[in-house]
Amino acid sequence: MNEEIKKLISEADCAIREERFDDLMNFYTEDAVLVVKPGLEVQGKDAIKKAFIKIAAYFQNSIVPTQGKMLMIETGDTVLVLSQTLLDADNKETSEYSMERRATYVYRKVNGQWLCAIDNSYGTSLLDHND
Repeated sequence: MNEEIKKLISEADCAIREERFDDLMNFYTEDAVLVVKPGLEVQGKDAIKKAFIKIAAYFQNSIVPTQGKMLMIETGDTVLVLSQTLLDADNKETSEYSMERRATYVYRKVNGQWLCAIDNSYGTSLLDHND
């Protein structure tokens, strides 16, 4: 497992929890894609930052993401991360979104640094939403 990426994901989770959204953008490529919810994706750091601010508000500024079991598949400058993502929030009981997910992330090495290019906390469950 790529320990550097595991550490970066943990640091990004911390930035989300602490609502340090400017810092969070340092973990993404310029053209990164974030799956906000099934059927809604945003691209680019500005759009991703705005989305995370809205996500924090939806969860009453109490979201705490953590990662459980992880598997990484690496080739050259690309890593596919499969992760059990766990979310906690004050309003988790009333959220219409799953708080336990099997996420897929794609990391790319850019100028010697691993950055997230695709952030999909819904993983393959997106297939359940596309007809």
